Amino acid sequence: MPLDGREILLAGGSGGLGSVAARMLKTDGAKLIVSYFHNKVRAEKLSDIAQIVQADITKPADRERLLKSAPNLYGLVVMTGIPAREPKDWDRSLDVNYTGPIQLARQAAERMQANKMNGSIILMGTLQAVSGFPKANTTYAGAKAALIHAGRILAKDFRGPDEVRVNVVSPGTINAGMAEPSIASGKYDKYLKEGYIWRWGTAEDVARAIRFFLEPNNYITGQNILVDGGLGLGPGL
Repeated sequence: MPLDGREILLAGGSGGLGSVAARMLKTDGAKLIVSYFHNKVRAEKLSDIAQIVQADITKPADRERLLKSAPNLYGLVVMTGIPAREPKDWDRSLDVNYTGPIQLARQAAERMQANKMNGSIILMGTLQAVSGFPKANTTYAGAKAALIHAGRILAKDFRGPDEVRVNVVSPGTINAGMAEPSIASGKYDKYLKEGYIWRWGTAEDVARAIRFFLEPNNYITGQNILVDGGLGLGPGL
């Protein structure tokens, strides 16, 4: 088991995507810490495989407390996010979808390097941030686009002999997490009918991409991988 005993923190990892990723990583032997913001009942469903910590990563004190819960941190997966759509949500979207994740990632990378840990950090982007997705909006997609670019900057800042790899996983229409209600409502049905994609993505699809970037001694950093079934390519011929 290549992740045997390695400490991995899933920040905001108690939801539909995070819980599947956590159980997949556990089968590879990872030592897990999972944080949640407010849904304690949901988070405690993972207490059989992970240490559960409450934290709001937009707050400096909570970020510090969260990182202290993982003194031998090897991997960080930042899964926090909100589906902000309205202009009134602008500030909160920046805090949750960009500022908090990037600040947590930088602090984690600094600790990893100080501990001589060649670790891995994974941020969660979105297809909306890199394509002309019809339903994209500046409040949400703009913050995620900034996160993707900042991820590349962090990868550059922390490369070298004590390298900490930083990559981004950007889901498309995944039938779990934030996209699940939109899929259930039929909002994205045309993508199946018109042949953009042949099935909805699953939490397992996203978890496998996360697992790939956590592979020890991986030679990839500063990248954004789309888990979108080709949706971002547009319609077929």
